[in-house]
Amino acid sequence: MLTRQPVILFAKLLTVFATFLLPCTAFAASAGAPHLDGALLSGLWVLPFVCMLLSIAVLPLVAPHFWHKHFGKVSLFWALCFLVPFTMTFGHSLALYETLHALLLEYFPFIILLLALFTVAGGVRLTGTLVGTPIVNTLILVIGTILASWMGTTGAAMLLIRPLLRANAHRKYKVHSVVFFIFLVANIGGSLTPLGDPPLFLGFLQGVSFFWTTQHLLLPMLFTAVLLTGAYFLIDTYLFGKEGRPAPEGLDASNTEKLGLDGKVNLLLLLGVIGAVLLSGIWTPNIEFNIYHVHVALQNIVRDILLLAITGLSIKLTSNENRRLNEFSWFPILEVGKLFIGIFLSMIPAIAILKAGKDGALAPIINMVTGANGEPVDIMYFWLTGLLSSFLDNAPTYLVFFNTAGGDAVHLMSDMASTLLAISAGAVFMGANTYIGNAPNFMVRAIAEDQGVTMPSFFGYMAWSFGILIPTFILVTFVFF
Repeated sequence: MLTRQPVILFAKLLTVFATFLLPCTAFAASAGAPHLDGALLSGLWVLPFVCMLLSIAVLPLVAPHFWHKHFGKVSLFWALCFLVPFTMTFGHSLALYETLHALLLEYFPFIILLLALFTVAGGVRLTGTLVGTPIVNTLILVIGTILASWMGTTGAAMLLIRPLLRANAHRKYKVHSVVFFIFLVANIGGSLTPLGDPPLFLGFLQGVSFFWTTQHLLLPMLFTAVLLTGAYFLIDTYLFGKEGRPAPEGLDASNTEKLGLDGKVNLLLLLGVIGAVLLSGIWTPNIEFNIYHVHVALQNIVRDILLLAITGLSIKLTSNENRRLNEFSWFPILEVGKLFIGIFLSMIPAIAILKAGKDGALAPIINMVTGANGEPVDIMYFWLTGLLSSFLDNAPTYLVFFNTAGGDAVHLMSDMASTLLAISAGAVFMGANTYIGNAPNFMVRAIAEDQGVTMPSFFGYMAWSFGILIPTFILVTFVFF
């Protein structure tokens, strides 16, 4: 299974990518791109997206077997519930344009980057004996939080979630460790560079300096991470004692193994992933292809081709035995790929309405970020960017509020630094509020469930996040905004 599935997935992605590149010449001279005016859309257009979210939240609880077998079909169904009436109302031209825009500029780059990080990080196996004590578990969370800003939240999460699960295989209580892992490694740890989280990378492409986030988000990130890490250590210490301080059966000095790394070639490939992403943000050849009015920049095409090539190299250079011992499975990336295509398509009207600003159906939300004298309200930028990022994709949500604040990176980095900080922190931090707030959340959950951990439901996870994260973010508000 490990041999065929990655090859098939890799071939499909290449085929789809090539298919969309073929029409470049035919549409190169086209003009007059269709335009979706979000001010013309009522709130009813958001219903398929809401139903998509409810399906993710409810169906695994009420119909788990159906969901496990047919979640891809459910995702496609809700996407079509938007696309079919949209095509009938606004015409096939606008529907095709919006679909291609979402796929070519958002979904394909998103899933290709996730696939590369998932494959490469999944080929690195931490060997040796780790025992899930509170100190060891906390150290894993701290290391993952540090790595996330430099290898991406997905890369850090995929590298360390399996060692964390193996270390705690003998423990009765494991859910809290995975939940805090999502909080810290899959989200908040990615705050310090554009490599850490997609919203910050979009800000980098808009002109925000690479190390601006490092300088301005360092203290809020450290403050939040210290609070959450301390809370985790206390919870894990209590549960560890409640379990009777268990140790793995049959473990003694004679059969412990020193720590090491297998699949080290993937660390070099990981540098290649980072380099490909940086290249697309730094190299600007001013060459683009027009695919039915959707402008795809050459540097982004090169980045995605490089990422697919790196994925293929990782598959070829990493032994199947290494991935088997790492308990590697392709199901998490397949689940994310199928679910997020439905999310990206069904949320098209929600993003369009937000972009319409004060003229759209969500004008009351936009009005909340501006004071009576026209000055930005940083607290509202933080909370609204964050709460919407919890349910919408945090990258376009970041862009909406980035543009609402003026869209001038130089001005935002200087005169409105506190506002840009609020937008950035909201988009990254609050992606941890729900399973769908950031793609690694879903992947970590899927890996944990694949290894026998009974993870909370959609609403069960939100009980954790609202009970722990929301009070933390209230403290962040008082201290920094």
